[in-house]
Amino acid sequence: MHVRHRWPSLISGAFLLACLTVLGGTLEAQEVVLESVGAAPRVFFDCNGRDCNERTFYRTEIAWVTWVRDQRDSHVHVIMTSQTTGAGGREYLFDFMGVGLYGGYAAESRYQSLPTDTEIERLDGVALTLGLGLATFATQSGFRGLVEVDGLGLAATDPAAAAARLGVVSPDQVEDAWNLWVFRVNANGNIDQESKRESRRLSTSFNASRVTDTWKLSFNANYNNNRQEFELSDETRFVDSRYDWGFSQRITYAIAEHFSVGLRSNVGRNTRNNQEVWGQLNPAVEYSFFPYEEATRRSLTAFYEIGPVYRDYFEQTLLGKDKEIRGEQALTLEFSQRQVWGNASVRVTGSAYLHDRTQNNVSLRGNLSLRVTRGLNLNVGASYSRVRDQVFLTGGDLTDEERLLELQTQQTDYERSLNFGFSYQFGSIFNNVVNNRFPGGR
Repeated sequence: MHVRHRWPSLISGAFLLACLTVLGGTLEAQEVVLESVGAAPRVFFDCNGRDCNERTFYRTEIAWVTWVRDQRDSHVHVIMTSQTTGAGGREYLFDFMGVGLYGGYAAESRYQSLPTDTEIERLDGVALTLGLGLATFATQSGFRGLVEVDGLGLAATDPAAAAARLGVVSPDQVEDAWNLWVFRVNANGNIDQESKRESRRLSTSFNASRVTDTWKLSFNANYNNNRQEFELSDETRFVDSRYDWGFSQRITYAIAEHFSVGLRSNVGRNTRNNQEVWGQLNPAVEYSFFPYEEATRRSLTAFYEIGPVYRDYFEQTLLGKDKEIRGEQALTLEFSQRQVWGNASVRVTGSAYLHDRTQNNVSLRGNLSLRVTRGLNLNVGASYSRVRDQVFLTGGDLTDEERLLELQTQQTDYERSLNFGFSYQFGSIFNNVVNNRFPGGR
């Protein structure tokens, strides 16, 4: 569904919800004894990612609820996730889940921002959708005298009439002179200088994409030029100047509810990997064990690709090759889940050359964010790769500068990383005060 109606400014309109009174009870028979401090719904907002750092904004705009820091102290648990739309905007998904006495409540809302939206326009839309979802929960759960959903007519008994007032249309009804094509051009430059060091960077990119329910097309081009200059201890100057470029395309077609096929191709220059020109053409297939519509909450996919890869090297490789064509294949299994207890993701990838399967690469990557107990969160991330496929390595010796600055890929049997940490928060669970004085110093 595409939302054509532009949400009114929540700032100038005092967020619509601030001037409302509660709707008549849908649950007249439900008698809920509210705690003295909890006369308003207690909300636990669960969000990681883009726009999740704007909690102060949401608390300011939706001031008629009580925001709590622990899920077990809440009446409703809200999970907000987002993903990029075909037009380059964002689609936000809100899951409202009752807690405790309200455990039977469950609802879902969505909001789509446009790629041309300013930050405040995007935040206004997110806050409005979140506020309307909380107002619906309050209405149906017996929290009365707080809000009335007014202005947009979302309490209408006829869903079609409500959708018409909101301007909700199907993709087939959209009149688009661009036929759903979206184009982006980016250019960035950076100069960083000190008395004994200097770096210059220039990067440009172009993207053309078209996304429908059946097709997903993406074409990209990029160019990067980097120059670094250092004065060494013997007062000599070390200079590294290089450029890379690339073209890529992705074509994806949905052939069934859980199946997709596609074609991926690349051509470019990669100085760090000793490739003056390289290119690949890979047909691919993907199977999703869960419906694709559930991807923001849970996802389990298997992705397989196979095809030829061409490489023309700057320097002769360790295997004595100046250029070559090899067949490659890769299989990736990926799982991710976002639940009340936290987030988890695991990705396993195996790739190998068709002519010699001993030249392969197997990698495992996982991340876990776990709500251990009240106020205590644990974050762990780890990755490991067994590397046996570095056929592109140069046969010559690397200089100390190339090693220290990582200007060239070095031979290795493995790559591994580990990161971990925790956060613990305690104190008042009912502090809704927002104070923007003295936001920060240097």
